[in-house]
Amino acid sequence: MQTKFSELSNAIRFLSIDAVQRANSGHPGMPMGMADVATVLFKYYLRFNPENPSWINRDRFILSAGHGSMLLYSLLYLTGYKKFSLDQIKNFRQLSSICAGHPEYEPNSGIETTTGPLGQGLANAVGIALAEKILSKRFSKKIIDHKTYVIASDGDLMEGISHEAMSFAGHYNLNNLIVFFDNNKISIDGKTSLSVSDNYKKRFESYGWNFQDINGHKENEINKAIKKAIKSNKPSIISCRTIIGYGSPNKSGKSSSHGSPLGDEEIKLVRKKLKWHYREFEIPKHTLDAWRAIGKKGTQLEKKWNQIVSKSDAKKKLEKFSSGLDKSLLESKILIEKEKYFASKPALATRQCSAKVIEVLNNNLLNIVGGSADLSGSNNTNAPNSKVINKSDPTGNYIHYGVREHGMAAIMNGLALHSNLIPFGGTFLIFSDYCKPSIRLSALMNLNVIYIFSHDSIGLGEDGPTHQPIEQLAGLRAIPNLNVFRPADINETFECWEIALTSKNNPSAIILSRQKLPYITNEIAKTNYSAKGAYCLKEVENPKVTLIASGSEVELALEVQKELDQQQIKSKVISIPCVNIFNQQDNNYKNSLISDQTINISIEAGSTYGWSNISNSKIYSFGINSFGKSGPYKELFDHFKLTKKEIVNFIKNKL
Repeated sequence: MQTKFSELSNAIRFLSIDAVQRANSGHPGMPMGMADVATVLFKYYLRFNPENPSWINRDRFILSAGHGSMLLYSLLYLTGYKKFSLDQIKNFRQLSSICAGHPEYEPNSGIETTTGPLGQGLANAVGIALAEKILSKRFSKKIIDHKTYVIASDGDLMEGISHEAMSFAGHYNLNNLIVFFDNNKISIDGKTSLSVSDNYKKRFESYGWNFQDINGHKENEINKAIKKAIKSNKPSIISCRTIIGYGSPNKSGKSSSHGSPLGDEEIKLVRKKLKWHYREFEIPKHTLDAWRAIGKKGTQLEKKWNQIVSKSDAKKKLEKFSSGLDKSLLESKILIEKEKYFASKPALATRQCSAKVIEVLNNNLLNIVGGSADLSGSNNTNAPNSKVINKSDPTGNYIHYGVREHGMAAIMNGLALHSNLIPFGGTFLIFSDYCKPSIRLSALMNLNVIYIFSHDSIGLGEDGPTHQPIEQLAGLRAIPNLNVFRPADINETFECWEIALTSKNNPSAIILSRQKLPYITNEIAKTNYSAKGAYCLKEVENPKVTLIASGSEVELALEVQKELDQQQIKSKVISIPCVNIFNQQDNNYKNSLISDQTINISIEAGSTYGWSNISNSKIYSFGINSFGKSGPYKELFDHFKLTKKEIVNFIKNKL
């Protein structure tokens, strides 16, 4: 029995309607409106294999309009992805269901990225498309040659991150990126005309994109538009004029179908209007068979691809890349460098130390891709042996993101999601606030993304309070599953980079100084002293004081220790390059470093928030709980009483 196009589309619509109604929560309108576009894409164009959702050369389908999650879940169930059973669809928005309220990334499932915060999925897609360009050049177009398709809503395009991401994609000429704009002219508050009057055609063409405008319910128009987009030498956006809540007699074209169940009576009317004579969650066999046949085409596609790879000169290179990071090679190279710098003991800003690490990585690791948001010279992320990626030659390993912190962070997530690339990108710590939504999603998705944040405190001096971070360290440390490193010298910088690179299931932020810091490491061994988050840098017998510091303030802690020693007050110094990792250690280890047997002093040129929670013992914190000031950095440390004299006097009073 030949299955009509409308039956394929309606299978999506009614699974979405029924799941939202059963959950009594969700967004039925978008899946109802975009079902026709999705059906044309999956039936005729999308290359994917439900038997192997992680096939590296699959086309990527990104639902940036994550509120319409049932569109994605319906497609994954209908085409035969194993993790999406009908029971899971029925369990939409329930605890532990893979069919969550907004798509949540799960490896090897068919869900390519976590979406919900609007604009993020679109920006992730730019990173995925960029990764394809990089790897296609590296391994040949015969091996890596796929498209990235996105469904974006009016909300995605209103968010500022869409400007950054789309401008970037146009500049880098990512013609493998095709976006379907669900132009239904409805948002939660009502018609989009309440708040938007953009000329979309002019906007997108100004970015260097191809723009098409079609009826999103006409199969032929959708088909022609995709064909044209595939042949384009630019990224493409297809404005699909759709009716939100398509098929609903009383709610189609209205905001009432956007974010609420249709209701039992209205669903009966939709069934009647669309001639869907089936019960709740019932998909007729011939329709399900037709969808499963669409899914099964991918088995042959991947089989043919495997045959091409087996005959390719790039086969071994691809296998090496696909195996991930070479940990033993990394460890051996880092140990050589640590021994070298132990001999010379250089005084360097940790941003300079980080540059030394990156230079080593560039020489030895295939998987690393760096970049900066127009601050390469300040972050020191562009090492002498980095090769810049550009639109005509994507063979390099370094990206100029421009002044686009929002976009950079989300694009890095896309690079990491694509396969085994490990992206790092730099800006000033103060601008981590611009990156925060994407950092949070990195942590939520367990992605190995590395954020380089330099100019980490009032130590940057004259640029003043707009550029001096105060609360940023505490804010970053509060994000679950994010490791925040603040190394004190070149040895700790190498160690923190090593931990970040080998942390497969969490992102890292490496916080770096502008000013030079002395070399503080006492000995070199194969042991990574930073691996437990904190360690005793300078031990004494029977100390009365424990000085705890990170980054640039370790130098100050050592000065305080020296002064206390001259006054016959014994103290030990704890370097704490990663508070997050230290918090995960068992009580025995934590108590061995910090206990109530001593007066405990924390020193950090930032907010004191959170320091009282790092141990079971009382801690007195020296920090800054106001905004900074403009001036030479040494004068600022005096002004904010982060000095040897102030800390020693405080300790003497306590004793």
